[in-house]
Amino acid sequence: MAQLIAFNKPYGVLSQFTDRGSQTARRTLSDFIDRPGVYPAGRLDRDSEGLLLLCDDGRLQARIADPRFKLAKTYLVQVEGEPGEASLAALRGGVRLKDGMTRPAGAERIDPPDLWPRDPPIRVRKSVADSWIGVTLREGRNRQVRRMTAAVGHPTLRLVRWSVGEWSLEGLAPGEWRELDL
Repeated sequence: MAQLIAFNKPYGVLSQFTDRGSQTARRTLSDFIDRPGVYPAGRLDRDSEGLLLLCDDGRLQARIADPRFKLAKTYLVQVEGEPGEASLAALRGGVRLKDGMTRPAGAERIDPPDLWPRDPPIRVRKSVADSWIGVTLREGRNRQVRRMTAAVGHPTLRLVRWSVGEWSLEGLAPGEWRELDL
């Protein structure tokens, strides 16, 4: 039976178990998870937080991470400014990035979510408002959500992946993990 683990990756943690070649020590998954044989199904940038799934089955790992399977990934995104309908419509229709058009995404304004404080806190500029949007993707390019929000004029300040497919962060504090039923 395959193992599947949900991990709430804190800000500043690499989505890998080792950090070879770095001159300064950086936190990795091994600082939180002591389970041999499991590997991340996909990645989450060091400066992003939230749900990272790990498993010990290559087929399951591919089904979760490979864009061909179009598994929905939902992000809670704190952005600079207050996106209007035109910005949200642009995200929904697909955004032209340097590596081509993105697939259409789900995008909506949301109330500020009840999340843990980020360490370190985001930068705050008194002269620039911020707000939250929910973004759902069915592809996974490098730093895609950040590049998409910047392309529509609202740079990302904080990015939390809340769910992947049917699995979510519900009930997991940063640095905690739990086994999931398959």
